[in-house]
Amino acid sequence: MKPIKIVTPLLGDPDAPTQILVGLGALAAELAAEGVSVRDLFARTGVDASQLEDAHARISHRQRLALYRNARRLAKRSDIGLLAGARQRISDYGIYGYAMVSSRTFGEALLFSLDHITMAGPAVRQISFRIEGGTTAILRSHGLDTLGDLLPFAAEFWRSSMTTLFSRVLEAPFPSKRMVFPFPAPVHWRNYERMFNCPIDFDADRMEWHFDASVLDLLCPNANPITAKICWQVCEAVLTERPDDSDLVRKIRTACLNNPNRFPVAADIASELGLSLRTFHRRLADEGLSYQSIVDGMRRSLATELLENTRLSIDQVAERVGFADATSFRKAFKKWTDRSPTDFRHPARSH
Repeated sequence: MKPIKIVTPLLGDPDAPTQILVGLGALAAELAAEGVSVRDLFARTGVDASQLEDAHARISHRQRLALYRNARRLAKRSDIGLLAGARQRISDYGIYGYAMVSSRTFGEALLFSLDHITMAGPAVRQISFRIEGGTTAILRSHGLDTLGDLLPFAAEFWRSSMTTLFSRVLEAPFPSKRMVFPFPAPVHWRNYERMFNCPIDFDADRMEWHFDASVLDLLCPNANPITAKICWQVCEAVLTERPDDSDLVRKIRTACLNNPNRFPVAADIASELGLSLRTFHRRLADEGLSYQSIVDGMRRSLATELLENTRLSIDQVAERVGFADATSFRKAFKKWTDRSPTDFRHPARSH
């Protein structure tokens, strides 16, 4: 069965600070309940515990794994990953969680979560989603080699966190049918069945999560189209934000993404921020930037994200990133990346 969606959350340099810290608060809270300080959890990771409260903070993939390694070493219980994941709340995932809970159906919430999966801090290279026989939906994790001996811990924490998050979106137990793991059963293996309420396969040749496909059509109890749209826009802003952005640049990005006429002229943004156009341009020039360079950077980031992780048509992507037509978008994208949008999305075809 051909996958409905394939996303690649881990790209490029593992030391690049590209991941936000959502979900890690639950891990810190579970360890604190065992008497482990948050300072010890963050020791020798290059991350400060105060960053848990900073929406703009970013960590690298390698730093996330260092946190996992500390958690596993410091925990008094072997099932710390399962327990920490069960603590997750919608608010622990911030705007990502609120976007899911306000989606119309669970299917829309799931596809949103996959389109923006980098916000949830996955530790695998790739995730695919497919439906078999019309009744079983399957999420499969690929590229597990980067985890090494941390695979069991990362798998436990991720699956437990997502099961809890999905159950909170539905306000009902999530209908998992089977969990498949490519490692031996741990000493606490019985806790898997209690946590996931389904059969568990260990020592498999793959890592998969099977669940009832009918859940995709269920209406979310807290659906709200206005909230969902706002959350989607803010998630886009987060994905295109860089950790070294100044306060002014962050405000410009947010103002652009929340504007009904995406990427308005500089004078409109300056007015919205309470600045004269001259002061607006001068302050950007002091940072070595221009308004157009910020807009182009946002368009490029959004375009590559949508081309890689959604099934939107080229015309739809062009509209989402503020172009009047697909032709103009294709020319701009070619200038940015030296590749056409189609070749970028399907690199094998270009060869």
